[in-house]
Amino acid sequence: MADEKILVTRPFMPPLEEFTRGLREIWDNQWLTNNGPVLQRYTRKLTRYFQNDNLSLFNNGTLALQIGLQGMNITGEVITTPFTFVATTHALYWNKIRPVFVDIEPDYYTLDPQKVEQAITPWTKAILAVHVFGYPCKYRALADIARRYNLALIYDAAHAFGVRVNGKPIGNLGDLSMFSFHATKLYHSLEGGMLLYKDQGLKQKFDYLRNLGFKSETRVDMPGTNARMNEIQALMGEQVLEYLDEIISRRKKLYELYRQELEQVPGIGFSPELPGDVQASYAYVPVRVDEKSFGMSRDDLYTRLKKYNVFTRRYFYPLICDFACYRHLSMTDPLTTARRVADQILTLPIYDKLEEEDVVRICEIIKHIQKNTDCT
Repeated sequence: MADEKILVTRPFMPPLEEFTRGLREIWDNQWLTNNGPVLQRYTRKLTRYFQNDNLSLFNNGTLALQIGLQGMNITGEVITTPFTFVATTHALYWNKIRPVFVDIEPDYYTLDPQKVEQAITPWTKAILAVHVFGYPCKYRALADIARRYNLALIYDAAHAFGVRVNGKPIGNLGDLSMFSFHATKLYHSLEGGMLLYKDQGLKQKFDYLRNLGFKSETRVDMPGTNARMNEIQALMGEQVLEYLDEIISRRKKLYELYRQELEQVPGIGFSPELPGDVQASYAYVPVRVDEKSFGMSRDDLYTRLKKYNVFTRRYFYPLICDFACYRHLSMTDPLTTARRVADQILTLPIYDKLEEEDVVRICEIIKHIQKNTDCT
């Protein structure tokens, strides 16, 4: 049994001496929030990275999505996925929008376009899709549906920083994309969030909404909230950005090692290789545990791994529609695939300081557990 816990993730930390130099700049400026110089510089770097000037930063991803929906005047019903983190649906709720849950496709666990189209009603105003585990949604099909039915197409890209499609950062798909910079993510700014959008006119509106509606010192134009990113968050985000390619390269090696070690294990399933136009970020290592083939359920494997100090995550489980606060919503879609996936998915540990020998050991433990399924 391992002496040290292997957690499902740990945040990347830039060298302490570099971060300390950045803190000295903030101390010298005596400017901690309200669009300080570090945040301004960080914003410029992100606009260059995404090749998009229509970018707004926030203190977390949840508020970013809430404000994005409000700024776009989304009302009525929004078709979305039940296989996501609760914040996706909460953002709809806080805007008094009714979520309409439809099923996911079985390969990459993103919204099934056919199910989306079947769920459209006169009250549907938008599609809110999620790039689950950083796997791009079926964006061409969703864009076609959104165009034909005149719907806004919004992406929760919380998992997808660093992913590229056709050589371009994924955030430029759809009408708006939200990214989370939470510390559990591959890319982070301690806490934080970002919106990328097509309509340049939204920028000023988002600025007002994240800053309590202030237009000037004595003028408030709308009832906004406090969602400003501060200087220390911006500093962390700026420094982590410098290491992004290195982080992704490291994770790619670990992901490929997991796949090499586990792909032939009965009952352990990986998603298919991504299409050639996608450059992955390897933010997560999701596997599906088939109870019949593996010899035990995903939950049993999850529990037994803890005995070896290996901490995985059932992500996402349960489905959003099964939480008490959303059970009242009526659904016509049986969510067959989503329910099966939610009962099978296990995300394995991956982070930049995880050693390859640790990955091999985790895989050997999984194989050992399978061979000893009758042992407790």
